[in-house]
Amino acid sequence: MRKDTQCIHAGYTPGNGEPRMIPIIESTTFKYESSAAMGDLFDLKAAGYFYSRLQNPTCDMVAAKLAALEGGTAGMLTSSGQAANFFAIFNIANAGDHIVSSSTIYGGTFNLFQVTMKKMGIDFTFVDPNCSDEELEAAFRPNTKAVFGETIANPALTVIDIERFANAAHAHGVPFIIDNTFATPINCRPIEWGADIVTHSTTKYIDGHDSSVGGAIIDGGKFDWMAHKDKFPGLTTPDDSYHGIVYAEQFGNEGAFITKATAQLMRDFGSIPSPFSAYIINLGIESLSVRMKRHCENGLKVAQFLEAHDKVKWVNYPGLKSSPDYELAQKYMPNGTCGVIAFGLDGGRQKAEEVMGHLKVAMIATHVADAHTCVLHPASSTHRQLSDDELKACGVLPEMIRYSAGIEDPDDLIEDLAQALDQV
Repeated sequence: MRKDTQCIHAGYTPGNGEPRMIPIIESTTFKYESSAAMGDLFDLKAAGYFYSRLQNPTCDMVAAKLAALEGGTAGMLTSSGQAANFFAIFNIANAGDHIVSSSTIYGGTFNLFQVTMKKMGIDFTFVDPNCSDEELEAAFRPNTKAVFGETIANPALTVIDIERFANAAHAHGVPFIIDNTFATPINCRPIEWGADIVTHSTTKYIDGHDSSVGGAIIDGGKFDWMAHKDKFPGLTTPDDSYHGIVYAEQFGNEGAFITKATAQLMRDFGSIPSPFSAYIINLGIESLSVRMKRHCENGLKVAQFLEAHDKVKWVNYPGLKSSPDYELAQKYMPNGTCGVIAFGLDGGRQKAEEVMGHLKVAMIATHVADAHTCVLHPASSTHRQLSDDELKACGVLPEMIRYSAGIEDPDDLIEDLAQALDQV
């Protein structure tokens, strides 16, 4: 099936007389005829469900749909995009290990890496996505366990060269983990370009209606864990908490990563979405391919308007020919990037907040990438925990406004921006 059809049909095939829609299975536990049958589940010898803190059928159906859309072999839902990125890293990195990450990532993820996970003993080196080959090579250490980046950075909107970073990771025997939230699998499938693990904040375009917080991890199923056995003992040596199971041996490259993340991390951290939240996410996926076309059309029209406006100091949108990332965007996302635009006015923070206050259609909200147009001043909100130097490294300037074009009529969005700019 093509992606537009997968949005509707992947992940769940109803049988005769069964519900057309993915059913909401709001049960914490599941019945079995014998303790032996349940024991096989606890030993990972049989497939099935025993407690919804680890797995739930509704969540797994939606995860399977996302895995199909990304071209992966296995997937899991998490309670948020933050949980997805944490699990993706912590599944293979322990205290004393090291990760190479793009510097222009979402502020919350930067804080997770630089502060919280650093306290857990995992060190991160941040590199500019446009760094030289020598700078990228110098970032690796003998204890590096992964490379991390975002397809389209939030809110810097830089486009990462997926092949280049994937090749660098593989040359050092580690996977490339990429957050594909802004592009979605409709506009980019990073696994086809060499990425190994894909994460999402499903809260954004995938849900698309500001209705449900969630995240997802998709395994491409191509990274050979046993070929780098010494680097990834959690996947390649016996797990004492599951009677000595070796994930890479029992589940292969296609299933080892997600099985371990579910059996260990979801068991211990419990960051699972509710079945109802998964159901809402699925409703969003069904219209994802249609909505992304409109988001991209609106984003480009708004970016072109802003670029031509004499009060706008600069505009960053990878769909503009003037963007330094335009060629990369055309390579990886020829059918469109996203609906998010970054721009700035002379006058710094004050002018940014002033023009935002005059907007009538676009809503000031700590959100991005849904049907409603919304706007944010990152330096004062999502990235306010960062120092000026860290803001600069993340590509966030004090005057930056992050504008997320929804699916309204584009003329209304442009007229709204025009009247707001006229008042400053």
